[in-house]
Amino acid sequence: MRRAFSAFTGLESSSHKENEPQPAGANLAQKKERMAPMNTLAPSNTVTTRDPKGLKFVSIVEAAFNKAKLSEEEAQRVNDTPGLSELVDNFIAENRVGNQFADEEVRSNYRYPEEYKGSRPIEEQIKTLAKIFGLSPDDALAYAKTIASKPLNGGEGRFAIVSDAGLAKLFPNVTDPAELFCLGSNLVLEKIEATKRPFHNYRKGELTKDCFRRHIKTTAAYEKIVSEQKGDIWIIDGQLAMKHRGRSVRRACVCFTGSEFGLDPIAGGSIALTHPERFVRSSELDMDLAGAEFTPGADGGFSGAPDFFFYGGELVFDADYVACPLGGFGSASGFTSQ
Repeated sequence: MRRAFSAFTGLESSSHKENEPQPAGANLAQKKERMAPMNTLAPSNTVTTRDPKGLKFVSIVEAAFNKAKLSEEEAQRVNDTPGLSELVDNFIAENRVGNQFADEEVRSNYRYPEEYKGSRPIEEQIKTLAKIFGLSPDDALAYAKTIASKPLNGGEGRFAIVSDAGLAKLFPNVTDPAELFCLGSNLVLEKIEATKRPFHNYRKGELTKDCFRRHIKTTAAYEKIVSEQKGDIWIIDGQLAMKHRGRSVRRACVCFTGSEFGLDPIAGGSIALTHPERFVRSSELDMDLAGAEFTPGADGGFSGAPDFFFYGGELVFDADYVACPLGGFGSASGFTSQ
């Protein structure tokens, strides 16, 4: 599907039909005066469990645990059961921002295309990316063996993506992380085009430092990942839009759990290369990439986010308004370890 032109003017986004593919998309540059930039600032004051509000939160969990009057065996079973951390993360994420951008959600029945059966074997993904980019699979394959039996951190599958170290190897003379991110994003898109599948990049030549950057939360997540994984390819737990379908990009961002971050074009493009069957139908659920920010005409507003979608028989890359919710789109995201 493709985003409706009217959706970016705010005229019809609330009346979007759940199962109706959309007509040709908007030109983001023409709409930049309507855009409000995404908030990428970290909170000025961070509350921890040592503070009164944090102590109250912990006391509620403590009271519930004590009230249950668990036996030794029951307590062990509760502790051994995965999912508690995710429940707490989701509870915090859903309640920390109240109703911020709550009107930027629409009902959605869109799903992944039936050809997509979930994430492919991680070893296969790693080898595919290594071959496409001329990178080493060794570190990623070794790391994959250490996590084979571990539960997912919140995603629906495990995915291989080109790492920052891999990009540095491909662009050895580039020392500026911002420039490396732009070059890496463009390279991934070029690799998709080189597969000979029908592909259109509406932002060709526009992903430059003054117009395009990685989101601050995704940058922080990658800093954590690089402390745990080395090598040219990373393995992340992720979901490919279902969790946030029908939400605008900025609404999805405030709904992220504490360990969740938006995927950028390098990650999303890596997944498109290893899972071409994810993008094959105009009626499928398509993918916003909340891990990057785009501003048309280098105006500094950074009110757009990139996306991948299938339209007119081809995979399309574009960047569109972060405040527009559509049922056929959702933000893809990754999850760091707890």
